[in-house]
Amino acid sequence: MSITKFEDITAWQKARELTGKIYEQTQSPEFRKDFGLVDQIRRASGSIMHNIAEGFDAGSNKEFVRFLRYSFRSASEVQSQLYIALDAGFISAENFDQLYQQVVEVKKLLGGFIKYLINKNVT
Repeated sequence: MSITKFEDITAWQKARELTGKIYEQTQSPEFRKDFGLVDQIRRASGSIMHNIAEGFDAGSNKEFVRFLRYSFRSASEVQSQLYIALDAGFISAENFDQLYQQVVEVKKLLGGFIKYLINKNVT
């Protein structure tokens, strides 16, 4: 399957699913009390998607890789924020584990895509 638009990128698709789940979780009455954390975790999860999309149109693989690395770092930020949500009692351990694993999956996809694009430039 060829990639003709950013929506074809599996990492973007999975990041979109993750962002949807983050929005779901942050709707709970407990979570909504912490406006700052809600805003931060939503922005960070959205940033994963947005940087993939922006990088897709960056014009070169080198630039695309730069944006994919931003996405990767945003995913790490989401992981850290999930710990805050867990420790504050905003999400259950089960929900934490599910969301955390989704982030791990996105990071694996991003890492693989980054390696592919770097190797593509070498050959």
